Amino acid sequence: MERGLLWLPLLVMFFWLAWQGSKEYQKVEAYRAWAEQFERAKYDIYAVLGQKGNNLTWGKPTPKGPIKLETFSLLDVKQIYLLVDDKKVDLENLPEKGRSIELEFLFSESTDSVRVPFTEIPLAAEWDKFLQRVLESLRSQANQ
Repeated sequence: MERGLLWLPLLVMFFWLAWQGSKEYQKVEAYRAWAEQFERAKYDIYAVLGQKGNNLTWGKPTPKGPIKLETFSLLDVKQIYLLVDDKKVDLENLPEKGRSIELEFLFSESTDSVRVPFTEIPLAAEWDKFLQRVLESLRSQANQ
């Protein structure tokens, strides 16, 4: 009887972990289907992000697919910043870790901004560098 009582919490923990793993697998599969429409996409536990042409779409991943999707054009973006713990970060001197990692998009027509959360600083820095290049390319095309 005592052995059964000792194993019961482990059994409950096993089923809980299996259930959590199943939910995460469903999120990844829903993301995979959603991401097919984009040229470049990212998934992590905080947000999904997809780039197609000049448009960026981001939202929150769920087992049924991304929700709270927002789309904006890079043509409307004035600046892109990598924020770690709400402070702008130099891409050449990245911090080791941080609690809050976000890409902030500032728009030229309004004072609003969009912040897309990331789980890893190197991944956010890679996206920042890529989007900065796209932004520079768009600006040089506009000036010609």
